Amino acid sequence: MNKFFFLFIILLVSLGHIQSQNITSPSDFLGYELGSKFTRHHKVYDYFKTLAQEASGRMRFQNYGATYEDRPLALAYISSKSNMAKLETIRKNHLRQAGLLPGNSRENNVAIVWLSYNVHGNEASSTEAAMLTAFQLLTKASSFLENTVVIIDPCVNPDGRDRYVNWYYQAANQPYDNNPEANEHDEPWPGGRPNHYLFDLNRDWAWATQIETQERLKVYNQWMPHIHIDFHEQGINSPYYFAPAAEPYHDIITDWQREFQIMIGKNHAKYFDEKGWLFFTRERFDLLYPSYGDTYPTFMGAIGMTYEQAGHGRAGLGIINNEGHELTLFERLTHHTTTGISTVEMASQHNSDLIRSFKEFFNNNNIAYKSFVMKGHEDHIDQLKALLNQHRIIYESPTVDQVKGYRYDTGKTGKLDVDAKSLVVHTNQPKGKMVKALFEPKTFLSDSLTYDITAWSLPYAYGLDAVASKTLVPSTQLAKKMLPQVLTEAYGYVCEWNSLKDAQFLAELLQKKFKVRFTEKAFRSNGRLFQPGSLIILSGEHSEKKDFLANLNATAQKHHQTIYTINSGFSETIPDMGSPDVKLVHLQRVALLRGEGTSSLSFGELWHFFEQQLKYPVTHINTSNFGSFNLEKYDVLIMPNGFYGSMLGEKNFKKLTAWIRAGGKVIAIDGALRSFAGKDGFQLSYKTENASSTSPNLTPYAERERSYTNNLITGAIFKTHIDVSHPLAFGYDDTYFTLKLGSTAFNLLNSGYNVSYIKEKDPYSGFAGKNTTDVMQNSLVFGEERFGKGSLVYMVDNPLFRSFWENGKLFLANAIFFVNHNAFQL
Repeated sequence: MNKFFFLFIILLVSLGHIQSQNITSPSDFLGYELGSKFTRHHKVYDYFKTLAQEASGRMRFQNYGATYEDRPLALAYISSKSNMAKLETIRKNHLRQAGLLPGNSRENNVAIVWLSYNVHGNEASSTEAAMLTAFQLLTKASSFLENTVVIIDPCVNPDGRDRYVNWYYQAANQPYDNNPEANEHDEPWPGGRPNHYLFDLNRDWAWATQIETQERLKVYNQWMPHIHIDFHEQGINSPYYFAPAAEPYHDIITDWQREFQIMIGKNHAKYFDEKGWLFFTRERFDLLYPSYGDTYPTFMGAIGMTYEQAGHGRAGLGIINNEGHELTLFERLTHHTTTGISTVEMASQHNSDLIRSFKEFFNNNNIAYKSFVMKGHEDHIDQLKALLNQHRIIYESPTVDQVKGYRYDTGKTGKLDVDAKSLVVHTNQPKGKMVKALFEPKTFLSDSLTYDITAWSLPYAYGLDAVASKTLVPSTQLAKKMLPQVLTEAYGYVCEWNSLKDAQFLAELLQKKFKVRFTEKAFRSNGRLFQPGSLIILSGEHSEKKDFLANLNATAQKHHQTIYTINSGFSETIPDMGSPDVKLVHLQRVALLRGEGTSSLSFGELWHFFEQQLKYPVTHINTSNFGSFNLEKYDVLIMPNGFYGSMLGEKNFKKLTAWIRAGGKVIAIDGALRSFAGKDGFQLSYKTENASSTSPNLTPYAERERSYTNNLITGAIFKTHIDVSHPLAFGYDDTYFTLKLGSTAFNLLNSGYNVSYIKEKDPYSGFAGKNTTDVMQNSLVFGEERFGKGSLVYMVDNPLFRSFWENGKLFLANAIFFVNHNAFQL
């Protein structure tokens, strides 16, 4: 028996060797040594297709979507033959064990590991590593697959990667130049980091604003892996980072998730130590903000980790760092391959513990808040429901009339009247910990040194009144919405103005050449009160428009608009329809600055807003061409966050101010306000506190970084007062919660319009250093300054931040269509 068993083992080893010989290596497939060139996305895709054909039965490669530029998004599934044969059964049993699918599960002993590469396009070594990792899993590391399924996303951001790789091919010397000052180490604006719309996809997991994220989440939530790794690159002088992460950890993270990070870090260290490779742990990269590729999976029960290799867009094929070491692409991809295989090894070794602890994560009995209840305009509720649907989070409607708990608007315990249109999200559902992370009014901070914003609570972001209740609120399934009624002939039609959906409706009407009016004052007609901003379409102004009513009705149905009829231009309360306070909305000609000096992220948010949300035309102007650009063709100029010193020299500044004085409108966002603050003729000025002391700084060197946080605001939410009579604020109540991303503050305008300003110095949520809060009190958030016939709209805080701060978007629409509405221009 022993002899036959020995022969059987030899046969298995021989078969494994033959199997490995039939798998093409990345270098053999590409025709060059891996690491000697960057590989364009289509070749990476073709290599994975080839692996799936060669390893049929052990690997599948499937598309899960496409990017904005129509590049394929795809996943590789790799495991043993026996596991691949029952892959769907493994998936369903895994979800059933955690209560994420109904039904009883048979015992599941397979761990699921998801490896994501190249979410930042110019962190390009990781996709090269993805090819080598897949090859090794199918060859010398295949033993780890007996009790694991590995899912590989070889390139999360193909558009950004190809932007970087294509530029590098054009810019690099042959052979490459490792001098850090060489052109090939200096990417032009906007760089390869972001996706098509210049979004940082690593900060989009929870908000799902981009198509890459939306498509990925569909598959991610079908699998919910035990481990998720996000492969990155950092500066050229930081060698390699892996888990355990730095504080602060979000308080929903379990002891097991913390422990496994230590275990896996020590396993990586074993391999790095053998090679003498440098690394660091427990610094810089925390686990607080919920929208990263490590935190989102962690809050969904996984062991979520980020691995950071030195390199980034500067490194190219090779670069000399500050220590005189040549950092090569081959070195970078080798490090990433090592940690990738080490991760799968640890999943295989700790299979049972991963499965047990993942199941235990979904016990949510200890969460203090049992229900989050929200009320507000139906459009805002619908926007939130759409987000929850993407994460497969359950929501219902309350069956009570009043709820008691922590009120988001006052920061105190109180009661909120609710109805059947209100929304309830409970934490006693499988994804209750993610619900807590997304909805809790204040996030606990174990450390003020954080990598990103510290406040994001969705009721604030969506502009909803809300209560967090420590008792379970009775609820039932939401009733189905009724479709808007078909319009009948009338004198005119009125649409209320409350949300971005109304702005989308207006944008389409204007492009279809409807004459649309808006009211600057409330009026009553047909027994109904219409608030400022309400849109008015009069039949008499469309007598020559073919199929006017049918076209209007179709557009209203498309946008799910409720339209009210009015029977006369004589209102029950003024203004009447012919009043100067009822103005025609013009088809605004909008220009948007881009290029050197502008923040690519801020520009991308605006580009995405116009194309994908408002669906309204906008012309992009390169800052380098501003001097020759004909501003007279445009009504509105939007300046994203940025530094415009090089663009706005004396000549160009005079050109811009002359255009504004003649009737132009500038919308300046965040850093763009620097272009006007303190300048002659402009009211905008910085708000500072007088220094209390001129004594020397005696803070010890080791404490300087932490001490500096006293002067920072890291994404905190402040309550603001709103002048609801100003067109910039139409559709809002007298309170708005703003997400403040920095400590720069501006004084209130002396003779301009202070539309939104902070009254209370302390934030409602998030971290603000002790030296920042006094200066925030009575500081400007949104305002308008008239300049000749034109206007400057100042947006101190970004109303479009990462496109997830939904309640800010209507401010931008108001600024475009309503503010300082000049006479019609031929």
